[in-house]
Amino acid sequence: MSFIAIDFEASCLPQYGRSFPIEVGIASSLGWSRSWLIRPHHSWAGWQWAGEAQALHGLTPTRLEREGLDVRDVARQLREAVGGSEVIADSYLDDDWSRTLFTAAGEPDHVAVRCLADLQAFHEIDPQRLREALSQADLQRTRRHRAEGDARWLVRLLRELGLDSADRLVPARAA
Repeated sequence: MSFIAIDFEASCLPQYGRSFPIEVGIASSLGWSRSWLIRPHHSWAGWQWAGEAQALHGLTPTRLEREGLDVRDVARQLREAVGGSEVIADSYLDDDWSRTLFTAAGEPDHVAVRCLADLQAFHEIDPQRLREALSQADLQRTRRHRAEGDARWLVRLLRELGLDSADRLVPARAA
């Protein structure tokens, strides 16, 4: 069974204030990927924009206004692309940014995102094997902090770890 890796880029990180999603990228374990720039929604007016974040992802408010899609279009296309697949990210923040996107789009339910750290199999990986898998995944990444590339990186990492099917992506048991 396939899964979808997802990554959001945002206006800032939580330590800088209230942030909103500016780009979302997905990559399938079946080999395809895509991304969307998100035009800031009027309900996000007054939320923070951090120069530190902009330096990482290289996206400007002007570019988002010019090239970004309306939140409703992004939410609809993202939901269609994901379908019924398991969606996984490397950060807990991605679920929050999915929720922020879908709320702005007027959708009652967001695309739920599970974090890699919540997966039982991830915790069973030998640390040396994890370091090697991270090195292999890093070889294919041309640039960090762009959503589609980061989602493809996560698919590669999961493949290197042997976690590249949704049936291996079971939640860790509560301690």
